Amino acid sequence: MKIALPSNQNQVDAHFGHCEYFTVFTVDDQNIIVSEEKITSPAGCGCKSNIAQTLAEQGVKLMLAGNMGQGAVHVLNSHGIDVLRGCAGDVKEVAENWLAGTVTDSGLACAQHEHGCHEA
Repeated sequence: MKIALPSNQNQVDAHFGHCEYFTVFTVDDQNIIVSEEKITSPAGCGCKSNIAQTLAEQGVKLMLAGNMGQGAVHVLNSHGIDVLRGCAGDVKEVAENWLAGTVTDSGLACAQHEHGCHEA
């Protein structure tokens, strides 16, 4: 299984569409991270770019994100990628915490990119 996290300096980027890159962890059958790679973020808004297709082609099945609009969630879901929002901190720690079952979705989505994040 592969997990992606929108990243900036090894931290979960609070805004999916503006991240520097995506950290992708490959996880084995024992829920242990066996590899890590970085995929450069495309130019433009996350939900309007080809990142969902790119990540899906790489085998990503889950996005652990800080926050994102509902449009981005829909696009990722349509490519077979589940989304969990409300994550913050070191990307590897967040992934390990999810694997340990201690991370849950915040249920919050950005209402409009240009006006900051608001509860949906």
